[in-house]
Amino acid sequence: MKVGVLALQGAVAEHIRSLQAVGVEAVAVKRVEQLDELDGLIIPGGESTTIGKLMRKYGFMDALAQFHEAGKPLFGTCAGLIVLADQIEGQEEAHLKLMNMKVARNAFGRQRESFEAVLPVKGIEEPITGVFIRAPLIKAVGEGVDVLSEFKGEIVTARQGTLLACSFHPELTDDVRLHAYFVDMIKEAQALRA
Repeated sequence: MKVGVLALQGAVAEHIRSLQAVGVEAVAVKRVEQLDELDGLIIPGGESTTIGKLMRKYGFMDALAQFHEAGKPLFGTCAGLIVLADQIEGQEEAHLKLMNMKVARNAFGRQRESFEAVLPVKGIEEPITGVFIRAPLIKAVGEGVDVLSEFKGEIVTARQGTLLACSFHPELTDDVRLHAYFVDMIKEAQALRA
């Protein structure tokens, strides 16, 4: 199994380390052609507007839509969650528009309001620690979206079929269970494609 981390901006090395810790080959993805050899892809945190612009510049918009249509899983963390959403509060144009949810950017405040929280996540036995840095929030979900975790009554992790999204940075802790959950999603998708 080979899993990519979109390497246009954000915590790429940390995601690669987490993926390697759960036993999969992980690669930094800088070119569209690399998507062909992947079984899944993580869109990391960073700045969603910048990531969106770079994705458009380097041809990733259509390529990732095709990647998704081929049944290959995508995991968006922090800004990556915003990139997957079909609606962004207060913004006319969404990016990939793949996931049936409305999100709010920087919903938890500025950089200095960053924090860690222990979160129960549906499908993972013990709670995980989420690192929230200028984190977005899932304001509403539509049909087909399963809410996996909440923080103070607000949605911070969700899944829709082969799409996984979280508001926080799972790659900034030593707990790799959310990455393992994503790898299990990839295995499910491979079995369906086979």
